[in-house]
Amino acid sequence: MSEVTRRGFISAAAGSTALAVLKPSALFAATKPPTQLPPPSSDAAESLISALKNRKTTRTFSEKPLPQQMLSDLLWAAFGVSRPDSGKRTAPSAKNQQEIDIYVATADGLYLYDANPHQLVQLSAEDIRPFCGKQKFVAGAPVNLVYVADFSKMGSMGEDEKVLYSAADTGFISQNVYLFCAAKRLATVVRGWIDKPALSEKINLRKDQRVILAQTVGYPK
Repeated sequence: MSEVTRRGFISAAAGSTALAVLKPSALFAATKPPTQLPPPSSDAAESLISALKNRKTTRTFSEKPLPQQMLSDLLWAAFGVSRPDSGKRTAPSAKNQQEIDIYVATADGLYLYDANPHQLVQLSAEDIRPFCGKQKFVAGAPVNLVYVADFSKMGSMGEDEKVLYSAADTGFISQNVYLFCAAKRLATVVRGWIDKPALSEKINLRKDQRVILAQTVGYPK
């Protein structure tokens, strides 16, 4: 399987990759086969204490795209599978329901991160970054992560509990992204100033899915 790389952001996956089954939260037909991300790198990063000290919010971004390996490491740090034997992830979730899906908006289109095979599934070739937030910098930054709660995965919880736990779980994921960005000298900001109905319509979410927050990532300007 080969794929055309545009702007150096998504490169060809080596070998043959079977089509992944989309999660119930993805209602688009994939426009191309899933992109197999490279395994997360195990190179030594700075200490956790240093990352905590350097963690900060940044609102100015270069438009330079992230290399595929950097994107792979970013998504794994956010909410990747850290224990393959149990399927558990790098961030906790209430009752291990793993109800948060990460949508990835780039200049090349909209993708869904499928953590178990560590793949990106393209949902649309449209650049929807302008819908991911109301600040001007959002549309030009290379990556916008959109955190979507799938309430159908949360069983018999009441509505208030679903809102509470999905918000807390999104906080764990976004902090992972903050620490990764601090360690890798990337810029990031987590955001709630979003036209959520418009973005939900653009992503084609179901009624039992909800945009919680978005997070912009890129190189500092």
